[in-house]
Formats: sequence, structure tokens, C-alpha cells
Amino acid sequence: MTRSAPRSARPRRARAARVLLAGLLGVGAALVPTATAAADPDEPVDYVALGDSYAAGPLIPLQYGSPPGCARSDHNYPALTSRSLVTASFVDVSCSGAKTGDLAAPQETDAGTNPPQLDALDAGTDLVTISIGGNDIGFSEIVETCATRSPTEPDGAACRDFYNSGGSDELVARIDGTAPKVQAALQGILSRSPDADVLLVGYPTIVPDDGPGCFPAVPFSPGDTEYLRGITKQLDDMLAAQAAIAGTEYVDTYTPTIGHDICTPPGTKWVEGLTPTSPAAPMHPNALGMEAMSAAVVAAVG
Repeated sequence: MTRSAPRSARPRRARAARVLLAGLLGVGAALVPTATAAADPDEPVDYVALGDSYAAGPLIPLQYGSPPGCARSDHNYPALTSRSLVTASFVDVSCSGAKTGDLAAPQETDAGTNPPQLDALDAGTDLVTISIGGNDIGFSEIVETCATRSPTEPDGAACRDFYNSGGSDELVARIDGTAPKVQAALQGILSRSPDADVLLVGYPTIVPDDGPGCFPAVPFSPGDTEYLRGITKQLDDMLAAQAAIAGTEYVDTYTPTIGHDICTPPGTKWVEGLTPTSPAAPMHPNALGMEAMSAAVVAAVG
């Protein structure tokens, strides 16, 4: 492979985006390199993957890495992305259960401690992907609550009613409260790796993008399927907005996974339901889902 120029001589796409953002907002210009061109896609990159279980890939073969409690797969979207790109190095520190706070602090798992994920970054990092935010709004608790409450009112929306019982939508409030945490995480990445392309990867389609769902096979009533669909979209919208504010890039994995939700049959299904039909954690991407998410990331890098 012919290398066109040293990496330091070729400005990167993320820096150009931050220059544009600083110009639009009129702030932070002194902190932003004055670069405008994109990186050479054939130049080997030092790639670091951060994030939660939607990056780690719990139960997808083969599980590897330390600590084992992170449930990290060698076929998660970061690993697949590293194989599709020209990488000089690849480090995956994603960990199941991670919240935004676990990026800058150690994360205790049921089998070992994951060091602060941001410690994997340095000034030479070229590419960073991160999936984060779902656990901050209580993903596991939401699934458990809805799976328990929704069947009690198959013609209603018991889960939606529960989270709105205080007069406002608690989950919307959680999403709003997570926004500054995501922004702080992105700024933490940029402070350690100012020249990196930073890709904030959104969450895929989980429940069907339209229609009533598949109650009772999946125990979310039509009303709650609609509610959960909206929550997923609001979470992704928040992530996209925070990426834009930071001058980083948002990767939409919702749109390319429509039609491959938990209600579709095995082989078509890219996100497993409460009772998985292929090796993956419940309500998480399976190997096919990880392939789809990787394709979206690679397209964004390209």
C-alpha cells in the first residue's frame, strides 16, 4: 500500500467539523485547529472503541478480553469495523452495563473491573467510536418494567402510564438529563484525542418502526410498543444533537435496521427479543445486527 503523506500532514475530517462548528457558534475558535480537508481513507488509523453493551456484544461468539464481565465479542461492531478499515492498531474497551460515568472512572462488573475507558485514548488516536446513554436512562429497568406491567393491560399502555404517572414523562426527563453527560463524555474524548474522528453511534431499531408489535410473543402491548418506539427515537435524537454540538459525527443505526426488529423471524431479526433465538443478550443486537451497525460506521468513516 502506498502512503500519500505522514498522518500529521493530513488534517482529519473531525477537526474540519469542529472548525465549522466554532465558526457558527463563535466560541472555542482558539482551541480548534484550522483544518479543512478530509483524511485519506487508506491511511492506517489507530482506532479505539468505547461504550456499553450495544458496542460490546454480550453473548455473541466469541467472547474475549478482560475483564470477562464486560461480555465483549470479537464480532461486535467495533471488531468488524476494525477489519473493514485499514487500522494500525485497534483497542476495544467497551463494556456491558457502562454508563457515561464509567468512561472516566473504573467500572465494576460481576467478573472484574474495567479501567476508565477514556484511559485508552491518547493524542495519537485517529478514530473513536462510542455507544453510550442507554444505561444512563435505565435501559434494563425499562425493559423489565414494561415486560411486567404491559401484559396487565393488553388494550392499553400500562408501561407508558406508569412512567407518566407523575404528570410528566419520566423517561423523557431521563433523556434530557443524560444529554449533558453525553456532551461531557464527547468533550472528554476530544480533550484526550483532539485530532481523532469521533463517531457517536446511535441505537438500532428495537421494537417495530410501525404497527402494533407482536404481543403476546413479546409482552409489550400495541400502546406500549408505540411508546417504546418513541423513547428510542427520542434517545437517538438527543445523541444526534449532542454530537452536533460537540462537532463530532452521529452514526444513525436506527434507519438501516428498520424491518429487523425483535418481532421479525430468525434470520431477519437483527435485535433479539426477551427470549433470544440466536446467541446474543435479550433486547440486544445479534451477530447480524452487529454487521449492520458496523456497515453504518464504516460508511460514516469512508
